[in-house]
Amino acid sequence: MASNSKYFRDHFILLLASINVFISMFTLVLIGVKLITKHSSYYIVEYRPSLLDAYKPGSVIQIISFIVFSALITIMGLLLSYKVYKINRQLAIAVLALTSLLLILSVLISNSLLLS
Repeated sequence: MASNSKYFRDHFILLLASINVFISMFTLVLIGVKLITKHSSYYIVEYRPSLLDAYKPGSVIQIISFIVFSALITIMGLLLSYKVYKINRQLAIAVLALTSLLLILSVLISNSLLLS
């Protein structure tokens, strides 16, 4: 059983936490640049291939929600990992790794919606 004081000394935990923060900042920059360069009030926020009208339009606020989602996922992943670390180190690593996966999927989805 590890204590929480060792959390900030664990190099692998800090590497995963740094990767999560980097991906979150990358999401912020990527979406921000795409919003600045696109200058449109029409954004695709949903794609449903089973419907006749597959593309659903939305506003800038719905696109900015990807940035908020990314920040919340990063913060919640770090807090949950910190709380779980004293129970099990591998569980804290799993939480951070799954947070990274979720952030990568968020970047891919937001990028594919903003490309069209």
